[in-house]
Amino acid sequence: MSTADRLIESTRELLWERGYVGTSPKAILERADAGQGSMYHHFKGKPDLALAAIRRTAEELWATAEAVLGGPGTPYERIEAYLLRERDVLRGCPIGRLTMDPDIVASDELRAPVDETIDRIRERVAGIVEEGKEQGRFAASLDAEEIAATVVATVQGGYVLARASGSPAAFDAGVRGLLSLLAPRTE
Repeated sequence: MSTADRLIESTRELLWERGYVGTSPKAILERADAGQGSMYHHFKGKPDLALAAIRRTAEELWATAEAVLGGPGTPYERIEAYLLRERDVLRGCPIGRLTMDPDIVASDELRAPVDETIDRIRERVAGIVEEGKEQGRFAASLDAEEIAATVVATVQGGYVLARASGSPAAFDAGVRGLLSLLAPRTE
């Protein structure tokens, strides 16, 4: 792995663990096992490196979501697979956690990849709901945008509840509840 990649990966981990303010250049360099001038050789400074790290995290999260949402199965099965995919629930979402970081939210540039990724996932889920409605698998009365927002809110809120309780049970309960509401009728 190149020095630039080690710096980006170290920053990604530190942002997830400590947030923007807690991610010092010294901590980044130590974790990346890089020399003192390395960060400034590859990046303009901490904001530039943080942006590269956030973009990489966003790209990875989108690729993971798309692999499941674009996979085989009915619309319900694809949403179910997304909701049930393996996650480190107690660690939280690497993108969702950034929305709670005041320094990232205050920066249009740092917040943009976070917002774009959440929007892409929401739009993808809405498209799947529309597909299910067209196939008669979901009720025609469902609002695809609202269901997509509910799916994203369930995942992000589930992380918060699980972290607060120290148990993935709250996340799992939220997912099961949403899936039961979305389950195609078998009448």
